[in-house]
Amino acid sequence: MPYVNTNGIQLYYEERGSGEPLLLIMGITAPGAVWEKHVAYWSQHFRCIMPDNRGVGFSDKPEGVYTTAQMADDCAGLLDALSIGSTAVVGVSMGSTIAQQLAIRHSEKVRATVQMCPWARCDRRGEAIFRHMMHAKAHLRPEDFANFVQLLIYHKASWDDDGVYQELMQGQKDAATDAYPQPLHGLEGQAHACISHHVLAELFKVKQPSLVIGGLDDAFVPAWMVREVAEAIPNSELHLYENAGHAFHWEKIEDFNPRVLNWLREHN
Repeated sequence: MPYVNTNGIQLYYEERGSGEPLLLIMGITAPGAVWEKHVAYWSQHFRCIMPDNRGVGFSDKPEGVYTTAQMADDCAGLLDALSIGSTAVVGVSMGSTIAQQLAIRHSEKVRATVQMCPWARCDRRGEAIFRHMMHAKAHLRPEDFANFVQLLIYHKASWDDDGVYQELMQGQKDAATDAYPQPLHGLEGQAHACISHHVLAELFKVKQPSLVIGGLDDAFVPAWMVREVAEAIPNSELHLYENAGHAFHWEKIEDFNPRVLNWLREHN
């Protein structure tokens, strides 16, 4: 299994495709493999690199509080180990906050960023969501925790769609039998990183072209947070999907995959 030593941990990663590198950073609770529906499309044009963030998947899960700066340094070490001088970066949710830190702390390694449902700071409601997520993880069965996350990220239109609904039910069954569930301390470490992320005053340093995308009906990371990021990054474009939630990238996948691909080919 492919691992690198970076920033004091063993970081697991997978690669697909060939061409210019494209680093894909996943959000809280999920391993890199969750990029599959996008990698199947983008890997026809890019060398897609998908790490498991610290605290989840096959990467190390040290005890304690994590930070987005720390996880950005994990990714910088991965790029060094793979002899990649610079790359475009796509991050989703917590992955977007790590992408921001990577662009701020290791600007020479980042050519462009695509930030999906990002935030630059948590308000009280945002912090309460992450704290409740930790509580839910500690007290719910895996399938019920999966249901909680689904309720948080999917739009009503997805729940009303028979095909998507069946996928959600299957997702809950899969969570119940997952051989490698995220441990509670891994989720807690990542949640603390999400809560403490505060780079609004530093986003002017992100000079790379950036595409900032969100869902207008996102109940997890509301549209004002996404707009705030786009307004703070000098060279950014903003796109907000109507009738979509936090999982807009799956709910609008027929538009999302080519939109990001075309933007990356133009700006990478």
